[in-house]
Amino acid sequence: MSQTTSIEHSPRRKAANVVWQESDVERPGRWDCLGQRGATVWFTGLSGSGKSTTAAAVEAALVAEGRWAYRLDGDNLRHGLCGDLGFSAEDRSENVRRVAEVALLFADAGAVALACLVSPYADGRRRARELHEQAGIRFIEVHVATSLAECARRDAKGLYRRAELGEITDMTGIGDPYEPPARADVVIDERSSVEAAAQLVLDALCER
Repeated sequence: MSQTTSIEHSPRRKAANVVWQESDVERPGRWDCLGQRGATVWFTGLSGSGKSTTAAAVEAALVAEGRWAYRLDGDNLRHGLCGDLGFSAEDRSENVRRVAEVALLFADAGAVALACLVSPYADGRRRARELHEQAGIRFIEVHVATSLAECARRDAKGLYRRAELGEITDMTGIGDPYEPPARADVVIDERSSVEAAAQLVLDALCER
Protein backbone atom coordinates (compact mmCIF):
# COMPACT_ATOMS: atom_id res chain seq x y z
CA MET A 1 0.00 0.00 0.00
CA SER A 2 1.25 3.49 -0.77
CA GLN A 3 2.61 5.45 2.17
CA THR A 4 1.09 8.67 0.88
CA THR A 5 -0.11 10.70 3.85
CA SER A 6 -1.67 13.74 2.19
CA ILE A 7 -5.32 13.82 1.20
CA GLU A 8 -6.02 15.33 -2.20
CA HIS A 9 -8.16 18.44 -2.24
CA SER A 10 -11.53 18.22 -3.92
CA PRO A 11 -11.45 19.70 -7.45
CA ARG A 12 -14.84 21.26 -6.66
CA ARG A 13 -13.47 23.34 -3.79
CA LYS A 14 -14.62 26.95 -4.13
CA ALA A 15 -13.27 28.39 -0.90
CA ALA A 16 -10.34 30.74 -1.41
CA ASN A 17 -7.40 31.40 0.91
CA VAL A 18 -7.47 28.01 2.58
CA VAL A 19 -4.41 25.81 3.05
CA TRP A 20 -4.39 22.09 3.86
CA GLN A 21 -2.84 21.56 7.30
CA GLU A 22 -0.67 18.48 7.53
CA SER A 23 -0.82 16.47 10.74
CA ASP A 24 2.23 16.13 12.97
CA VAL A 25 1.29 12.46 13.24
CA GLU A 26 1.95 10.57 10.03
CA ARG A 27 -0.49 7.94 8.86
CA PRO A 28 1.81 4.89 9.23
CA GLY A 29 2.52 5.79 12.85
CA ARG A 30 -1.16 6.33 13.61
CA TRP A 31 -2.11 3.04 12.01
CA ASP A 32 0.68 1.19 13.82
CA CYS A 33 -0.59 2.58 17.11
CA LEU A 34 -4.10 1.38 16.32
CA GLY A 35 -2.89 -1.98 15.07
CA GLN A 36 -4.94 -1.76 11.88
CA ARG A 37 -5.04 -0.11 8.47
CA GLY A 38 -7.80 2.25 7.51
CA ALA A 39 -10.02 1.47 4.55
CA THR A 40 -13.36 2.38 3.06
CA VAL A 41 -15.91 -0.26 2.10
CA TRP A 42 -18.52 1.25 -0.20
CA PHE A 43 -21.85 -0.59 -0.35
CA THR A 44 -24.01 0.28 -3.36
CA GLY A 45 -27.34 -1.12 -4.49
CA LEU A 46 -31.02 -0.32 -4.81
CA SER A 47 -33.11 0.78 -1.86
CA GLY A 48 -34.02 -2.32 0.11
CA SER A 49 -31.18 -4.40 -1.33
CA GLY A 50 -29.63 -5.07 2.08
CA LYS A 51 -26.73 -2.59 2.09
CA SER A 52 -27.25 -1.32 5.63
CA THR A 53 -28.02 -4.76 7.01
CA THR A 54 -24.84 -6.22 5.55
CA ALA A 55 -22.74 -3.24 6.61
CA ALA A 56 -24.12 -3.49 10.15
CA ALA A 57 -23.13 -7.16 10.31
CA VAL A 58 -19.64 -6.34 9.06
CA GLU A 59 -19.34 -3.52 11.59
CA ALA A 60 -20.39 -5.79 14.44
CA ALA A 61 -17.93 -8.49 13.41
CA LEU A 62 -15.03 -6.05 13.14
CA VAL A 63 -15.77 -4.40 16.49
CA ALA A 64 -16.05 -7.83 18.12
CA GLU A 65 -12.53 -8.49 16.84
CA GLY A 66 -11.31 -5.31 18.49
CA ARG A 67 -11.09 -3.31 15.27
CA TRP A 68 -12.28 0.26 14.82
CA ALA A 69 -15.14 0.34 12.32
CA TYR A 70 -17.99 2.75 11.75
CA ARG A 71 -21.03 2.55 9.50
CA LEU A 72 -21.79 5.69 7.51
CA ASP A 73 -25.42 5.01 6.64
CA GLY A 74 -26.89 7.07 3.82
CA ASP A 75 -30.19 7.69 5.60
CA ASN A 76 -28.43 8.71 8.81
CA LEU A 77 -26.20 11.17 6.97
CA ARG A 78 -29.24 12.77 5.35
CA HIS A 79 -30.40 13.69 8.85
CA GLY A 80 -27.39 15.95 9.27
CA LEU A 81 -24.41 16.28 6.95
CA CYS A 82 -26.52 15.84 3.82
CA GLY A 83 -29.83 17.06 5.23
CA ASP A 84 -29.93 19.96 2.79
CA LEU A 85 -29.88 17.67 -0.25
CA GLY A 86 -32.81 16.32 -2.21
CA PHE A 87 -32.87 13.57 -4.80
CA SER A 88 -32.16 15.35 -8.06
CA ALA A 89 -29.24 14.00 -10.08
CA GLU A 90 -27.12 16.91 -8.88
CA ASP A 91 -28.03 16.37 -5.23
CA ARG A 92 -27.43 12.64 -5.46
CA SER A 93 -23.97 13.31 -6.89
CA GLU A 94 -23.21 15.83 -4.15
CA ASN A 95 -24.42 13.35 -1.54
CA VAL A 96 -21.94 10.76 -2.81
CA ARG A 97 -19.13 13.34 -2.93
CA ARG A 98 -19.68 14.38 0.67
CA VAL A 99 -19.87 10.84 1.96
CA ALA A 100 -16.71 9.91 0.06
CA GLU A 101 -14.85 12.82 1.65
CA VAL A 102 -16.04 11.87 5.15
CA ALA A 103 -15.24 8.18 4.61
CA LEU A 104 -11.75 9.17 3.48
CA LEU A 105 -11.17 11.09 6.71
CA PHE A 106 -12.37 8.14 8.80
CA ALA A 107 -10.12 5.75 6.86
CA ASP A 108 -7.15 8.13 7.07
CA ALA A 109 -7.63 8.13 10.85
CA GLY A 110 -7.36 4.32 10.76
CA ALA A 111 -11.00 3.25 10.86
CA VAL A 112 -12.76 0.88 8.52
CA ALA A 113 -15.42 3.21 7.13
CA LEU A 114 -18.51 1.33 5.95
CA ALA A 115 -20.38 3.66 3.61
CA CYS A 116 -23.77 2.33 2.56
CA LEU A 117 -25.87 4.41 0.21
CA VAL A 118 -27.63 3.81 -3.10
CA SER A 119 -25.01 5.90 -4.97
CA PRO A 120 -26.75 5.20 -8.28
CA TYR A 121 -24.28 6.75 -10.71
CA ALA A 122 -21.09 5.04 -11.82
CA ASP A 123 -19.25 8.33 -12.20
CA GLY A 124 -19.80 9.27 -8.56
CA ARG A 125 -18.54 5.91 -7.33
CA ARG A 126 -15.54 6.16 -9.65
CA ARG A 127 -14.66 9.53 -8.16
CA ALA A 128 -15.01 8.14 -4.66
CA ARG A 129 -12.55 5.37 -5.54
CA GLU A 130 -10.13 7.77 -7.20
CA LEU A 131 -10.22 10.06 -4.16
CA HIS A 132 -9.07 7.16 -1.98
CA GLU A 133 -6.53 5.86 -4.47
CA GLN A 134 -4.93 9.30 -4.75
CA ALA A 135 -4.58 9.35 -0.97
CA GLY A 136 -3.16 5.81 -0.84
CA ILE A 137 -6.13 4.43 1.06
CA ARG A 138 -7.85 1.18 0.22
CA PHE A 139 -11.33 1.35 -1.32
CA ILE A 140 -13.52 -1.74 -1.67
CA GLU A 141 -16.70 -1.45 -3.71
CA VAL A 142 -19.44 -3.88 -2.71
CA HIS A 143 -22.41 -4.30 -5.03
CA VAL A 144 -25.41 -5.63 -3.14
CA ALA A 145 -27.00 -6.92 -6.33
CA THR A 146 -30.55 -7.55 -5.17
CA SER A 147 -32.97 -7.31 -8.10
CA LEU A 148 -35.52 -4.55 -8.42
CA ALA A 149 -38.32 -7.11 -8.14
CA GLU A 150 -36.96 -8.47 -4.86
CA CYS A 151 -36.33 -5.00 -3.45
CA ALA A 152 -39.90 -4.02 -4.31
CA ARG A 153 -41.18 -7.22 -2.70
CA ARG A 154 -39.34 -6.45 0.52
CA ASP A 155 -40.24 -2.75 0.44
CA ALA A 156 -39.03 -2.30 4.03
CA LYS A 157 -39.53 1.48 3.95
CA GLY A 158 -42.68 1.50 1.85
CA LEU A 159 -40.93 3.51 -0.85
CA TYR A 160 -41.77 1.25 -3.76
CA ARG A 161 -45.43 1.30 -2.83
CA ARG A 162 -45.35 5.09 -2.73
CA ALA A 163 -43.63 5.13 -6.12
CA GLU A 164 -46.40 2.96 -7.54
CA LEU A 165 -48.95 5.45 -6.22
CA GLY A 166 -47.07 8.32 -7.83
CA GLU A 167 -46.14 9.86 -4.48
CA ILE A 168 -42.43 9.47 -5.30
CA THR A 169 -41.38 10.31 -8.84
CA ASP A 170 -37.60 10.04 -8.53
CA MET A 171 -37.29 6.54 -7.08
CA THR A 172 -34.04 4.91 -8.13
CA GLY A 173 -34.70 1.94 -10.36
CA ILE A 174 -38.14 3.24 -11.33
CA GLY A 175 -38.17 6.97 -12.06
CA ASP A 176 -34.40 7.42 -11.87
CA PRO A 177 -31.67 5.14 -13.22
CA TYR A 178 -29.34 2.88 -11.30
CA GLU A 179 -26.02 2.16 -12.98
CA PRO A 180 -24.70 -1.13 -11.54
CA PRO A 181 -20.95 -1.50 -11.09
CA ALA A 182 -19.19 -3.17 -13.98
CA ARG A 183 -16.33 -4.49 -11.84
CA ALA A 184 -17.24 -4.37 -8.17
CA ASP A 185 -14.67 -5.82 -5.77
CA VAL A 186 -17.40 -7.85 -4.06
CA VAL A 187 -20.79 -8.85 -5.46
CA ILE A 188 -23.47 -10.06 -3.06
CA ASP A 189 -26.24 -12.19 -4.48
CA GLU A 190 -29.78 -11.61 -3.21
CA ARG A 191 -29.97 -15.26 -2.15
CA SER A 192 -27.03 -14.88 0.25
CA SER A 193 -27.70 -14.87 3.97
CA VAL A 194 -26.61 -11.83 5.95
CA GLU A 195 -23.87 -13.92 7.55
CA ALA A 196 -22.56 -15.14 4.19
CA ALA A 197 -22.68 -11.66 2.69
CA ALA A 198 -20.80 -10.17 5.63
CA GLN A 199 -18.16 -12.89 5.38
CA LEU A 200 -17.53 -12.03 1.74
CA VAL A 201 -16.77 -8.45 2.76
CA LEU A 202 -14.61 -9.53 5.70
CA ASP A 203 -12.64 -11.84 3.40
CA ALA A 204 -12.06 -8.95 0.99
CA LEU A 205 -10.80 -6.77 3.83
CA CYS A 206 -8.32 -9.48 4.80
CA GLU A 207 -6.84 -9.62 1.30
CA ARG A 208 -3.64 -7.70 0.66
